[in-house]
Amino acid sequence: MTLTKTVWSTAVAATLALSSLAAHADAKRDLVQRLPLSQKAELEGLATNLIQSPARQLVGQLVQPAMGLVPEDKREATGKQVDAEIQKFLDSATPVIKASATKVGPAAIGGVLEDKLTEDELKQLVVMLDSPIIKKYQAALPEIQKALIDRISGDARPQVDPKLQALQDTLKKILDTASNGRLSQAMAAQQQAQGSAPGAKPAPSAAKPAPKK
Repeated sequence: MTLTKTVWSTAVAATLALSSLAAHADAKRDLVQRLPLSQKAELEGLATNLIQSPARQLVGQLVQPAMGLVPEDKREATGKQVDAEIQKFLDSATPVIKASATKVGPAAIGGVLEDKLTEDELKQLVVMLDSPIIKKYQAALPEIQKALIDRISGDARPQVDPKLQALQDTLKKILDTASNGRLSQAMAAQQQAQGSAPGAKPAPSAAKPAPKK
């Protein structure tokens, strides 16, 4: 066989091998898409829980402590204002996080499962989730969830963070007004105490966003 034919044969073989690998990857990707976790309803459910988490944090860390500073005769009306603002935030941010979930979620799931399971195992998983393969699938779930949350949060954060900050500012204003300025006084006193405490770290720059949990 001449050198030219050898080179050509090698090139053809390499191309066929690459095509086979691509087809194999596509097959695994298709199988992952058929798993329940990759379905739109599941992804949107995860996204809903994800966006409700910071709202719950605000209620626990800001609203509930501050309501104690609000005169009793104003608490019901203030509570309704707070609830309305939180619902406004959820109505605005939930479609954003759901869109991110359906956009980047399947790739995040596939990135983990395509590495953890073979094509044959994925086929078995799709057919019967109670097979022994489920142990590997369940073992990968924490990593899948982390990958999902990281990807969805990263994709949606530029749009959601300003909404969350606006909600926090609005809630502070509502609660401060209802408490006749006692909330802002309490927060100022707390910041002063933290700043004068031994070994206290300087306040973070306003240009740096607060770390998200």
